[in-house]
Amino acid sequence: MQPVDGFLTVGQPVAVAAVRGLLAQGRAHAILLVGQPGVGKMPLAMDLAAALLCEHAADGLGPCRACRGCRMVEHGNHADLHLLAPAGAGGNVVIGGADAQLRPGVRDLVADLALHSVEGGARVAIVREAHRMTEDAQSALLKTLEEPPDNTTLILCADDDEQLLPTIRSRCARVRLGTVDARSIETLLGARGLADPPTAARLARLTAGRAGLAVAYAAAPEAVAIRAELVRRLLDLLAARPAERLGAAKDLQTRALALARLLAPAPPPESTAAPKGRGKAAAKPVTAAAASQPAEGDDAEEPADAVAEPAAKVSAAERRLGMRTLVDLWRDLTRDLVLVERGAAATVRDVALLEELDAAARALPRGVAAQALTRLVRAGELLDGNVTPELVLDTLLLRWPHRAPASRR
Repeated sequence: MQPVDGFLTVGQPVAVAAVRGLLAQGRAHAILLVGQPGVGKMPLAMDLAAALLCEHAADGLGPCRACRGCRMVEHGNHADLHLLAPAGAGGNVVIGGADAQLRPGVRDLVADLALHSVEGGARVAIVREAHRMTEDAQSALLKTLEEPPDNTTLILCADDDEQLLPTIRSRCARVRLGTVDARSIETLLGARGLADPPTAARLARLTAGRAGLAVAYAAAPEAVAIRAELVRRLLDLLAARPAERLGAAKDLQTRALALARLLAPAPPPESTAAPKGRGKAAAKPVTAAAASQPAEGDDAEEPADAVAEPAAKVSAAERRLGMRTLVDLWRDLTRDLVLVERGAAATVRDVALLEELDAAARALPRGVAAQALTRLVRAGELLDGNVTPELVLDTLLLRWPHRAPASRR
């Protein structure tokens, strides 16, 4: 697809227009991009960074995509573009400290921004998954948001701005991104040569307007197979006894982690390099290609073929990442189950499961699927905290609605 006025973000005309308006008004010192995972927050943040660091962009216009500044942003090696992302066991954006060389935090980013620009122009800092900032990290960022260094712009990308302190939200210009229309996703997948029209249409529907997630599935067809395996296993567990459900937990975790690793964007080569030496620890650079992928797995850096390793070698961050992926697809499955129960089968996302969904909906007491959906939403919130993933999984399995096996009905 051809960029529109230098912006590469797909399917977000309202958000792009809002960002261009902020640029034209000179109100780009702190911007909060809010929307579901995979709808395009990072691509829009990178478009904004390119516009700010472009050597030829006029106010309110997009980057030229041809100058030295634009090329450096595209290749992820612009010295004045910084990325701070979740890290560590909790998958949080931390305040920073003695281990900053391995786990940079907000204080390290602030210290780096206090120095002069390397290229002598603007500086841009992107905080990926800003909703995962700890409260201490958010407090450490407040002073910089109140009085940003000259010619510096901070861009916060958050799935849920309610998880940010009110004082953080009040100091940012907020731009909300909605889901991307199915036709735009289909066009995107086709333009990149990732899927034929029928597959593109299925993925657009399956991912419910999350373009980045659709791209990730299209780029890893085996991920689609694992997803189908997981949702069918969850449907089978509707008829299982408690012991069988708990016995399935480990396999569900393993397969969900395999799926998460396939969907996670590969870290750019520069992100594994030593810090640049400016400030306590330079934030990791990011390439435009990496930014176009979904943001669910910033800390999943191991190859997909490592999924069979012993559980003891799987980090806490990866266990949490896998569980988030499982809860996400489980929530989508349960939503479809509720829709079928209510006679709205035409709006389900996974049409390949329509027959199984109809059989399950008829076999369950009315209303229990909606209750399960509420629990899954709450489970996602708990995983954003420090609740043990295994505890969340066991609870969800035991409270998953129960139907009698076919032989007993």
